[in-house]
Amino acid sequence: MAVTFEHFNGEQARARRDDVADIHRDAYSKKIAEGDRFAAGQAFMKRFDAYTERDGFDLVIAYEEGRPAGQAWGWPLPADTGWWGGLLTPVEPGYLDEDGTRTFALSELMVRQESSGQGAGHKLHNELLNGRPEQRCTLLVRPTNDAYEAYRRWGWKTIGQLRPNMPDAPTFDVLMLDLPL
Repeated sequence: MAVTFEHFNGEQARARRDDVADIHRDAYSKKIAEGDRFAAGQAFMKRFDAYTERDGFDLVIAYEEGRPAGQAWGWPLPADTGWWGGLLTPVEPGYLDEDGTRTFALSELMVRQESSGQGAGHKLHNELLNGRPEQRCTLLVRPTNDAYEAYRRWGWKTIGQLRPNMPDAPTFDVLMLDLPL
């Protein structure tokens, strides 16, 4: 099936809020059904609304036959980022220094269940990251995430663990990827 992509900045992304919520609800239905409060719809959309205010926010929606099939988004980390707050693993001095051009944070990558396992996630990943001017990309992923091994195949390296200072946040593995792809 042919996949097409559309990019949205923060303001444009807020206008696609219903599509974002629908994709999330489908992709995270198991976590939501299990009562995972961090994955719950209202908490997720509250984070989405805050993220769309970030400078350089970029949302990519994948479409299959005109229907939203998946999404990915992120933004460049500014010098005053809080992204690294909650890092549980020691790193080399300077590793966390940000200037707005060093690191792109891939915050979310998800596909609807019916599109899972068919390469849509990898295509979304590449669409979001191809041509990024930053030196590297970071991603927080639950160690039990079904996509974890796919990230490793795509070149991501685990550098430690982080628990964000957010309500009900789990502990994530911190993955890094050198850019350009």
